[in-house]
Amino acid sequence: MKSLKSIILLVLMVAFSAYQSVVGQTFTLPELTYQYSDLEPYIDSVTMQIHHSRHHKAYVDNLNKALADAGISGVSLQDLILNVSKYGTAVRNNGGGHYNHSLFWEILTPGTAKKPQGKLAAAIDLQFGSLENLQTELNKAAAGRFGSGWAWLIVTKNNGLKVVSTANQDNPLMDIAEERGIPILGIDVWEHAYYLKYQNRRTDYLTAIWNVINWEKVSEKYLRAIEN
Repeated sequence: MKSLKSIILLVLMVAFSAYQSVVGQTFTLPELTYQYSDLEPYIDSVTMQIHHSRHHKAYVDNLNKALADAGISGVSLQDLILNVSKYGTAVRNNGGGHYNHSLFWEILTPGTAKKPQGKLAAAIDLQFGSLENLQTELNKAAAGRFGSGWAWLIVTKNNGLKVVSTANQDNPLMDIAEERGIPILGIDVWEHAYYLKYQNRRTDYLTAIWNVINWEKVSEKYLRAIEN
């Protein structure tokens, strides 16, 4: 069986080719495939606009500045994430912010979310018993994250599924993560992701977000993770 690191590298090269920089270029803010208002009423348009065009853009801009200040160039996003312990705090925080949000936008979709199908559905049933049980575990991890951070569904080195949580803008791909794996679904629980609509009611936000999860995209990520 291939090592976790080799699987991660293969998945990242495919899944994030649109977001990673190449030699001589800076990182850029990815465009969304939907409008800010399209996730209403579950995520309001003002939150989406601020979250994407300000918060995410700030991570991109600050990452570019941190790399320039450190004299670092020609390093792809996956290399930064996989070897984040080699870099300073600014690269860790802003590189993580860029990676995490790029994934987050991908796994959201307008309209009522469809249920997972095929191999992903079977894997969820095998690991968690049902989709509802998975949602309960992810909501528990997200609600229990003290302060800011993320809850993740990851593919482990043995091709299993697991729910984990990370603080701030860390993620399970980082070499400093306590539990490593390939993230295929991430839920942002920073207050800027939900506070305008839900205020301190994080659990209401977590209930609502399942209505806009793009299970087709999550399934694509799952298949890439287990087939490489």
